[in-house]
Amino acid sequence: MKHLLTLLLLTFASTLFAQQPVYLDASQPIELRIDDALSRMTAAEKVGLCHGWGKFYSGGVPRLGIPGLWMSDGPHGVRAEIAWNEWKNAGWTTDSCTAFPSLTCLAATWNPLLAEKYGKAIGEEAAYRGKQVLLGPGVNIYRTPLNGRNFEYMGEDPVLSATMCVPYIQGVQSNGVACCVKHYALNNQEVQRWSVNVECSERALREIYLPAFRAAVQQGKVWSLMGSYNKFRGTHCSHNDYLLNQILKKEWGFDGAVVSDWDAAHNAREAAMNGLDIEMGTSQRPDKGIKWGQFTWDECYLGNDLLKAVQSGEVPEEVLNDKARRVLRLIMRTAMNPNRHHGNQDYAAHSEVCRQIGDEGIVLLKNEKKALPLITAQKTILIVGDNAVRKLTEGGGSSELKVQHETSVLAAMKAEFGDRVQFAQGYVPGRTDYEREHSIAQQVTDSLRNEAVEMVRRADVVILVGGLNKNRHQDCEDSDRRTYDLPFGQPELIEALTAVNKNVIVVLMSGNAVAMPWEKNVKAIVQAWYLGSETGVAVTDVLTGRINPSGHLPFSIPVNQNDCAAHSFGTIGYPGDGKTVEYKEDVLVGYRWHDTKRIPARFAFGHGLSYTTFDYGKAKWEQQGQDVVITVPVKNTGKVAGKEVVQLYVGEDNPTVLRPTKELKAFEKVLLQPGETKEVTFRLTPAKDFAFYDETKREWHANTGHYTFYVGSSSADIRQTLKFDL
Repeated sequence: MKHLLTLLLLTFASTLFAQQPVYLDASQPIELRIDDALSRMTAAEKVGLCHGWGKFYSGGVPRLGIPGLWMSDGPHGVRAEIAWNEWKNAGWTTDSCTAFPSLTCLAATWNPLLAEKYGKAIGEEAAYRGKQVLLGPGVNIYRTPLNGRNFEYMGEDPVLSATMCVPYIQGVQSNGVACCVKHYALNNQEVQRWSVNVECSERALREIYLPAFRAAVQQGKVWSLMGSYNKFRGTHCSHNDYLLNQILKKEWGFDGAVVSDWDAAHNAREAAMNGLDIEMGTSQRPDKGIKWGQFTWDECYLGNDLLKAVQSGEVPEEVLNDKARRVLRLIMRTAMNPNRHHGNQDYAAHSEVCRQIGDEGIVLLKNEKKALPLITAQKTILIVGDNAVRKLTEGGGSSELKVQHETSVLAAMKAEFGDRVQFAQGYVPGRTDYEREHSIAQQVTDSLRNEAVEMVRRADVVILVGGLNKNRHQDCEDSDRRTYDLPFGQPELIEALTAVNKNVIVVLMSGNAVAMPWEKNVKAIVQAWYLGSETGVAVTDVLTGRINPSGHLPFSIPVNQNDCAAHSFGTIGYPGDGKTVEYKEDVLVGYRWHDTKRIPARFAFGHGLSYTTFDYGKAKWEQQGQDVVITVPVKNTGKVAGKEVVQLYVGEDNPTVLRPTKELKAFEKVLLQPGETKEVTFRLTPAKDFAFYDETKREWHANTGHYTFYVGSSSADIRQTLKFDL
């Protein structure tokens, strides 16, 4: 009897273990686990993976113990918790975060090592908060300085954007948190972003607007990607067959999941067939008469409609299986990843990362007669400007943050210089508001300006901390700027200040270029971006010389708005005719336009000054197999240590198609002590690095012939040139 009981128990145990799902055994290969899970799922459960169940939660398979995905906005910090089914904060008290600098600032560091640090730190906070998907980074190209969302992106050049986004992605995903690179593709304006149709050449698409996305997929191995709101060649990008199926999944081999931007799906069959895998944020269905507040998540385009289409045969079952497989792969890389980090909320360590990025991202644009760094002999420092005290982590749309702390410029300068620092507001922009502008009475503006002018008379040095902010029609999602000028009467304020005090320094907090007709009247200009939690500390580091500035511009600053390529063709070039916007500048974006058309920028792409000086020695090249190796010695000829961004551009001398005068192909940031020389080395592969996209052959092609290497400190500050024959 005893032996019989033992046999029965052993038989039962072996049967039980034999039935255990393979997908729960994390030691098995991920594709085997996915196959096993799919074999156990109903069609309805597969459809349940393909749409949101809440504002920031997409479905799992509860019956099989497969969790869904918690998502959070980024890319500068983990957003406060949002209510389950409403656009308002959930009211938690445990959802504060570290605010990291804007991605425009990260790009301005030209330092991929800092990009990896940034990604790792923000990924740790996302993991700690229980997020599986961080909605970022953004890698759309800076096409016009009016785009309200440029501060979320990495500038005007595809090589710079691609180089900086890859380590960011790798840093985040090292925590078992997926990046969702966005907004794919051609989301280069916010005005009419929901419906505008973008028309651009295949060359511009391939050479300018897609390289950063391609690098994110093929080098960064990103696990998810977000489709954009706009249309491309007549079809919404979130369900665009050419972009999603043909290029992203087939040509580039993307094995992750495509997520729609919130409310970016518009058609059930297109969404199903054209490559969308997870539909998020849909809140109304005009085609079904479902309005705001009436919506249930099964009514998404990839909800009941998809299930019915599969059951009727309108959508093949293999299409649904491919979507489910991609979502399961994302879940198993994140929520079901046994090696996923628990993360941490180490504010001290993460704030130090913020400070490092701010220190290296701040760009010294102008420094006449060594106005900076500040010297201790200066008795009275007057700080003027709302941005010296404003919280710049609030507003801006989906990038708004609930921060654990944010140090203002005024607070940091007072900590540094004590009572010698005085403050005048100077201008007022109204309260932070994503949805509407607030008008300011002229008498208020005049009163603040007059008060500042009176205080300026008694100051040894004046620091105006101005720029843009996160209000609507500034640096803000869903709205573009209405003017290239500084807002809120700042140009008039600067004129008034410089009329009575010649020692005026301007610190600009913004994610965009601004007009500077007042530039000749001020002693120094500092581009300080949005710096997050350590804003004041980083600005003070640079102003005092504790840190030698080493940031370089990731975009050009035109003299006038119409000097920008996108604005050179009238309304059809930007913002469009109400239906379509045409990229008539083609591949001549940013410095490519300024160089080729010989329209000097006020401050060129790649520009950035230092408190020391650098000398470029004789550059040379040599052939190594199929590659060309270019070397240049760089020497610090000043008295303080500093970092220089050495930039390598390539130009074809006699192109057979329209090509820019030169294009950035490589760069390196190098630290040099006073008197120290280092040799900087670049390796190029001509078949890749000299190529343009041949629209006739639909492939990349490099002409034989004469090329020029340009080595310098910016696109306009070329120190060495070399000729090369391919």
